[in-house]
Amino acid sequence: MNLTTSTSGLGPDTGRGGIPLSVLDLTVMGEGSDPAAALRQTASLALAAERWGYRRFWVAEHHSFPASASPAPAVLLAHLARLTGTIRLGSGGVMLTNHAPLVVAEQFGVLNAFHPGRIDLGVGRNPGGLPAVEQALRRGRRTEDGAGDGAGSQDGGDFPRQVEELLGFLNDSFPADHPYARDHVHVVPKAPGVPVWALGSGTTGAETAARLGLPFAAAFHINPGQALKAIDVYRSTFRPSASQPEPYVMVSVNATCAPTAAEALSMARPGALMMMRARQGKQSALPSAHAAERYPYTPEEREFVGGWLNGVVHGTPDAVRAGLTDLQLRTGADELMLTTLIPDATARALSYALVAREFALTANA
Repeated sequence: MNLTTSTSGLGPDTGRGGIPLSVLDLTVMGEGSDPAAALRQTASLALAAERWGYRRFWVAEHHSFPASASPAPAVLLAHLARLTGTIRLGSGGVMLTNHAPLVVAEQFGVLNAFHPGRIDLGVGRNPGGLPAVEQALRRGRRTEDGAGDGAGSQDGGDFPRQVEELLGFLNDSFPADHPYARDHVHVVPKAPGVPVWALGSGTTGAETAARLGLPFAAAFHINPGQALKAIDVYRSTFRPSASQPEPYVMVSVNATCAPTAAEALSMARPGALMMMRARQGKQSALPSAHAAERYPYTPEEREFVGGWLNGVVHGTPDAVRAGLTDLQLRTGADELMLTTLIPDATARALSYALVAREFALTANA
């Protein structure tokens, strides 16, 4: 497959492992940390990821979430694009159920105008927050029949239509009889070169990507089992498009790398504890490794943490390389996107640096 001809920013394989690697940064907030400091750490990591040879650096959208200081991907990407020079930057993702497709197209059109050929637009359907946050985000939104949406009418079932509308705006491709074409509703500046990725840990995103001929980012780091099913659905139902003649799968995975296996496990535990608390309705900042080690887990909680850690590739550099290589073989991924929930910024950067060195990544010219 010749990946260099795709508009999705897909290039040749890089590194000793033959697996292109990218970064999904969540702008992690540890206990007692400062949001401004977390954002500066994201900027520093983006620069380092470029030096180390990662292909992409994506940022997330989370609202009113104590563990992340990244509620506005387009704003953050504008800053990162000014700092970096070659690495592709994108959203992992913009939660399209929270935003009018026209606004998203305009934001990424501006980003693309300043930084042509470097911007990815990943879109998902999870609202990125609790129900009360959804209501605050969507207040005043209206459905197609003109009724007020309350807190929940713009649900995941509307996602495929929203993606189609987004593509229509980005590519200026609405049919002549479409209301937006008749009324000359356009994105300024136009952004036909911005690739759109559908994200998902389940089948809705996969089906949308397959039907519209888009690359698919499978959120293995959120739900490993469902992500594997979604990949199968995507490949088996993919319809070629002008921009994406063949299916392309990027798998996001939680990876924690350290000089020793014990250190890696210690740094992986805080993410497991945070996710356990979230499942219990107790959102919190990312706890420290010390707090995660000393937490008084019940047997049920230990079972959850153990299961969650089974989905994390963690260990020494050679162990992480083996784990990532195995994941690529199991999923047939064309690319892997690494994310990590290490509370300490220095250890987080070291994890990515060790993986880059182990895979012999080479920075873009």
